[in-house]
Amino acid sequence: MTVTLWHNPKCGTSRNVLEMIRQSGEEPVVVEYLKTGWDRATLERLARDSGQGLKGLLRVKGTPAEAMGLTAPDVDDEALMAAMLKEPILVNRPIVETPKGVRLCRPSETVLPLLDTPPAVFTKEDGEVVKA
Repeated sequence: MTVTLWHNPKCGTSRNVLEMIRQSGEEPVVVEYLKTGWDRATLERLARDSGQGLKGLLRVKGTPAEAMGLTAPDVDDEALMAAMLKEPILVNRPIVETPKGVRLCRPSETVLPLLDTPPAVFTKEDGEVVKA
């Protein structure tokens, strides 16, 4: 199975998701999107296939989203797309894609249904135990 993880290594949730994937026996394709940036086609596909839309993938905490006016109810997808392409930090993480679907994996255990053999028990970095 091909598993792709759009990852920020500074994010604990993203690190937990990466480790859950690895404990499932898969080695994901890891895309450090803060380094590589985004392209329009990928963002459109992930927004559509996750069911979140661009507004659902917008990260507000720790980003300039509010200062840029992106949280206003009348902001359209084209404005969001332009901002996300310019400032990759505006896209929430981690996003995981497998043949089973695409999800924004917050909280980290939302990745489990995307995996063929999820770990039965996983201990997060903060000590919280998750059971599949």
